[in-house]
Amino acid sequence: MPDLDHFVLAILQSLVLLAAAPLVSGLSRVVRAKMHTRHGPGVLQDYRDLRKLMIRQDICPPAAGPAFRAMPVVMMAALLVIATGIPMVTRFSPLSACGDLITTIYLFALVRFFFALAGLDSGSSFASIGASRELTLGVLVEPVMLLSLIMAALLAGSTDLGAIGAAIASGQVQSIMATVLAAGAFAFAVYIELGKLPYDMAEAEQELQEGPLTEYSGPSLALVKWSMALKQTIVVAWFVGVFLPFGSAVDFSPSGLAIGLLGFVAKIVLIFVVVGVVENSVSRVRFRFTPRHSWFGVGFASLAFVFYLVGL
Repeated sequence: MPDLDHFVLAILQSLVLLAAAPLVSGLSRVVRAKMHTRHGPGVLQDYRDLRKLMIRQDICPPAAGPAFRAMPVVMMAALLVIATGIPMVTRFSPLSACGDLITTIYLFALVRFFFALAGLDSGSSFASIGASRELTLGVLVEPVMLLSLIMAALLAGSTDLGAIGAAIASGQVQSIMATVLAAGAFAFAVYIELGKLPYDMAEAEQELQEGPLTEYSGPSLALVKWSMALKQTIVVAWFVGVFLPFGSAVDFSPSGLAIGLLGFVAKIVLIFVVVGVVENSVSRVRFRFTPRHSWFGVGFASLAFVFYLVGL
């Protein structure tokens, strides 16, 4: 059982991520606007959008089933559970039960499953096509993330995310090259998961990318959009906690936690700025080309396994 300090830290970091998710999404919009040499919306625009949706009427399609109604709550709840276990500020998981590699992967799969299931359960043909697209993307991206994380677990000798990050930070991994390749494969999968160009477009509300959201409105739509922003933030935090744990706190000292928090914020901001620059430097491609590119991630993860076997 976790002690009180670990439990409080887990709750605090999940609430902080929940509150900051729209701000991080707004940062991406600002970077995109600056790259396009236009003013664009401010970093607080997502908060205003959520507030407007919260006060509007929540309309449910007559053909919608229980999965459609439950998805916003299930998606938000699963993401908050994931946030409690990721080692973000510290080099250890606040809740080890939620910070296990297998548990985290299953929770992310649960989020994607309910997101796609809600589209199928809405009774809308457009939403069903978007749900099929979401499942296809999961088949392409999740194996890359799984392979790279399994490689990191083999190198660290543990499936605990905090233990993996601590081993990488202290240089106790068996193969530096294998770690770098696994981190590269995971970063590639994270980029696709963020819904950025050339594979997706984060604001394609009227396209198949967000097809499952077609029938949502009012507070339900606000909750789903908030969950999607939270998911993007958590995925990047996942990468930072496992592969970039440098500067994180090793104990509960106030100075260590403060330095760890500042370092985490700096890394998150830097990553989203880099992602914004890359996104606005490429053009969009057809979705059918995504499988060809996803093999790069599989290749990097497989090459990392080869380096692990030979001990390089």
